[in-house]
Amino acid sequence: MRVPPSPNWSRAMPPGPDLNVKITESYATHVARDAFMWAWPLVNIYNKRRGAEQSKELAYAGPVPAAPLNRIVMLTDYVAADERIVACPNQDVAYGGGSLGLEQSPVVVQVPDFGDRFWVYQAVDLRSDGFVQLGKMYGTTPGFYLLVGPSWDGEAHKGISKVFRCLTNTGFIAPRIFMDDTPEDRRAIQPVLQQIMVYPLDEFDGRMKSIDWSTIAHLPPISTGEQEVRWVPPDSFVDTLAMVFDDAPPLPGEEARYAQVRAVLEAAKRDPKIKAAMIQGAREADEQLIAPLFEFRNWGQQLPHRWSTISNEAAFGTDYFTRTAVAKSNIFVNAPNETKYYYQDLDTDGARLNGARRYTVTFRKGETPPVHGFWSLTLYNEHHFFAPNEPKRYSLGTKNKKLTYNGDGSLTIYVQSDPAPEAQSTNWLPAPKYADFSLYLRAYWPSMRVLDGSWTPPAVVKVN
Repeated sequence: MRVPPSPNWSRAMPPGPDLNVKITESYATHVARDAFMWAWPLVNIYNKRRGAEQSKELAYAGPVPAAPLNRIVMLTDYVAADERIVACPNQDVAYGGGSLGLEQSPVVVQVPDFGDRFWVYQAVDLRSDGFVQLGKMYGTTPGFYLLVGPSWDGEAHKGISKVFRCLTNTGFIAPRIFMDDTPEDRRAIQPVLQQIMVYPLDEFDGRMKSIDWSTIAHLPPISTGEQEVRWVPPDSFVDTLAMVFDDAPPLPGEEARYAQVRAVLEAAKRDPKIKAAMIQGAREADEQLIAPLFEFRNWGQQLPHRWSTISNEAAFGTDYFTRTAVAKSNIFVNAPNETKYYYQDLDTDGARLNGARRYTVTFRKGETPPVHGFWSLTLYNEHHFFAPNEPKRYSLGTKNKKLTYNGDGSLTIYVQSDPAPEAQSTNWLPAPKYADFSLYLRAYWPSMRVLDGSWTPPAVVKVN
């Protein structure tokens, strides 16, 4: 018997929920709760953009860059310990940062000649997925590069080396330039930092611009609290979501998910009770779903010695859980071939790391992280920021020129709140006294042993 062909269901069925159907408040709560989970990173980056739209000049807001839209500000030293804009900063690089609004203009990115110095520029879309390849690992040459939005159909000006297209109009760009811990290198890096600039296309004239970042304005800090700025408040989530969806069209397979949420948003416009129910769902998700993802031990690929990692950083696609976990705990991670990240909340026995105890991390001879760039081990307090300490030391690694190796060629890092003995002082990573903390290992421009998983970090051992 001949079987008739299957119907084209995309035409036979309606494109989404019927907007005229009455829905329940409990359903609205459910939909908002789910959307808060997977759209959290998008709203985070969108609200950063809204903050940049309020900036009128290149400036520092307290210790961090505060650039108008489609521009960046560069730091001239390591990020300060009182930074509260983005969790898990590092003190191995001179950072820059700024929000993108590519529907307003394509954006020119200047790449100066970094010589032998390690560098990488990260640019991400509204989903925190990377869309450029600019860095030492790519063999990028000095020059000018163009960032464009999804609907741009112009032609690149003469002198533009390459065009990178973002899938959304909103994004974020963050250069990272390695700097060691010596005064000599702090001085040596300044000229090249002055040539790292981002600006709208109409300002492009084919000549390398420069700015002395030490001369720009200093404004009051955005936040002085203990925790990261709350970029995704549940109470305003419903009001922001439609604008975020307009900026980030659904990925293949997300059409029904978007339509479901948009239908409830339409109902919320007509009925205050439905909107209140959505806000309640966002509040529940913030407390029950998002908050636990701040702890590294609650997500990620599980590795030996209780370390964890991920393999799809800056390319999350529809991996909603990992994307949100990363955004909540340490947003703006580089692509795997640019940086590999390892997270640790526990010692080798499974106990929470705490400054009431002492620990060691020992890399066997020849087993420090195998990288073409640099590596570092950073300590963060319970809020994923630097724990204040007298030597103002928050990480150890390639940047430190005075690390002391053991007689057998191994390297031991001493993680404890009290000063290490004199012979170990250069290898001391200070911990907060009587408080929980986390360790975080970065491998910039990792070798294949890191990428294929044959190298993993050593145990964090409690010292009796």
